[in-house]
Amino acid sequence: MTYVVTEACVKCKYTDCVEVCPVDCFYEGENMLVIHPEECIDCGVCEPECPADAIKADTEEGLETWLAVNAKFAGVWPNITDRKDPPGDADQFQGVDGKFEKYFSEAAGSGS
Repeated sequence: MTYVVTEACVKCKYTDCVEVCPVDCFYEGENMLVIHPEECIDCGVCEPECPADAIKADTEEGLETWLAVNAKFAGVWPNITDRKDPPGDADQFQGVDGKFEKYFSEAAGSGS
């Protein structure tokens, strides 16, 4: 089992999860985070820290696509190990459906 970041993170990109991760397995894109599935130790401490409820255990139904997205972009985006302020409009995008198709960017973030 591993944890994955889902669509709820797009345009929100809260980094509360990064701060508590004991193995630094988060990677930063321009407008979302992902978890490297081979580095995650399945501790689950990140899941309750996410204000957007974007982190899920990969054992939940329907997360195969998100596991693939996390694996792909964890291989190209920079590692992030420190908490950063969320985007100024993050709260406006919390709970919005269809964010991946409308707003997802493959561009890398700045990392830590």
